[in-house]
Amino acid sequence: MEGSAAALADLAHPALSELGLRDLALDRIRQGVCVFDGNQRMLLFNRRYAEIYGLHPSQLRVGMSLREVVDLRYAAGTGPDMPAEHYAAWRDRIGVADRVLNTGVTLRDGRVLAIHHEPIPGGGWVSTHEDITEQSRAEAHVRHMAHHDALTGLPNRVLFADRLERTLRRMTGEGLEDHRPTPPGQGWQAAVCFLDLDHFKDVNDTLGHAAGDELLRVIAQRIRGCLGPDDLLARLGGDEFAILLDPVPGRDAAAAAMERVIAAVASPVLLGGADARVGASIGVALRSSWDPAAEPALLLRQADIALYRAKSEGRNTVRFFDAAASRRLHRRTSLQADLNHAILNGGLHVHLQPLFHLLTGRCDGVEALARWTHPSHGAVPPSEFIPLAEEAGLIGQLGAWVLHAACRQAVDWPGVRLAVNLSSEQVRQPGLPRLVAATLAETGLPADRLELEITETLLLQDTDAVVDTLDGLRRLGVGVVLDDFGTGFSSLGYLNRFPFTKVKVDRSFVAQIGESPAAGAIIQAVVALGHSLAMSVTAEGVETPEQLAFLRRAGCDHAQGYLLGRPGLEGTFMAGAGMPAGC
Repeated sequence: MEGSAAALADLAHPALSELGLRDLALDRIRQGVCVFDGNQRMLLFNRRYAEIYGLHPSQLRVGMSLREVVDLRYAAGTGPDMPAEHYAAWRDRIGVADRVLNTGVTLRDGRVLAIHHEPIPGGGWVSTHEDITEQSRAEAHVRHMAHHDALTGLPNRVLFADRLERTLRRMTGEGLEDHRPTPPGQGWQAAVCFLDLDHFKDVNDTLGHAAGDELLRVIAQRIRGCLGPDDLLARLGGDEFAILLDPVPGRDAAAAAMERVIAAVASPVLLGGADARVGASIGVALRSSWDPAAEPALLLRQADIALYRAKSEGRNTVRFFDAAASRRLHRRTSLQADLNHAILNGGLHVHLQPLFHLLTGRCDGVEALARWTHPSHGAVPPSEFIPLAEEAGLIGQLGAWVLHAACRQAVDWPGVRLAVNLSSEQVRQPGLPRLVAATLAETGLPADRLELEITETLLLQDTDAVVDTLDGLRRLGVGVVLDDFGTGFSSLGYLNRFPFTKVKVDRSFVAQIGESPAAGAIIQAVVALGHSLAMSVTAEGVETPEQLAFLRRAGCDHAQGYLLGRPGLEGTFMAGAGMPAGC
């Protein structure tokens, strides 16, 4: 009806009234229509206008004042949705403020009207009223769906980000549109918390996705019950949630709230007759009212870093962001990317540590050890980059590269056996025997000159599959060495179940020679056990002449350690060479 003010005003012309056309024309208009003059007196109205406000047309008459009309509407229960004590003040203002109007109004009965006032010559106005309740509900539903999670009904990522931004603006005094009161004192803080459910995938895999959805709904209700009325809980997707504590007095209060959440999440949930249990890892970033530098994106990133810490440090716990942890994480992620590049582009090297036969005193073997010199960080120790490779899923590539590079080097050293360490992940891969066979064929190294070392703790997991893999390696003719023997949960059953060619005494026992009688007794027992099972025995970590002398007396077959030779590049040792002077 916008732009039709003059046409509607013309309907008041006496000629139309006499012809009976005015009422006919007005009643064909689907909106409610009325016209007021400059003195706020009704000039005309249509039947639809009365119907919209629950009135009978006979209750309205030309010449009524605006106040009389709105009082009729209010008495009929179709006035504006406001307390009675505010109505009088509103009514007194509408004659001035509402001359020009284009807005939506919610009535006391819940309906929504679109009202448009357009001035006409002489100071009056044309008013159109349209019931848009269904349209408004549909639009509200669309807005709700755009800002809420369909499964749990919680706010989604978009709404969470909007609320966080408004919170931070309010903390800096910019959010004037947010009328929530500012907490007293100078210690006002807000906390962004990221929560990830531990072992949620197990529920989906064992009980099905419908059970997983129900679990998410229950967990969402539990978390909401742990929070304050002004705190916000959102579902980011999957099993990830975000919490905005606003306000929170400080770190201790935030920690206490998150501990309550962890406890609530940990309680079992009955799903289809089965108890489902999950945990919660939570990362928290705090924003103080005196810290204007903390922007939304920064806080979200900090909470994510803290969550990563919580998950990597045992799960089912809460961790707060700190700068030192951020630097460590940045180094970690950066090194992972650089390690992948180094594996693909020749940035790694194989160093060789000699093994000496204690009876002949000659070098007849070497152990291949991966080394990485980073262009910026310098030497990165294996104790750091091996776990990085495992975490990033690069350990298979790294192990295959070390095996190939070491075999290629050792092929020209007649009589020298090559030992290569295998990671647990490599051994669990069913294709390992094929990889070793292909590497031997490509490099030309005889199988009987290769020894593959595994750690004792590997045998505690997937034993049948591991033994099958080790059997496949033995059928190739390579030696299989049990490394670090005695440091894990040793069982003689492992030695009986699989015929290892060699066992290695861990360096922790060698280091205690001369200091702990028990360590010496264990070494002698391992040597005797190995020989009785037709296995040779190697001691690692030999650093003193006294340790070497004891190992000779105990009947140990081979030894390696800094006393005998440090790891180095090819050419730093000589096959068949004798031990260093003094050994």
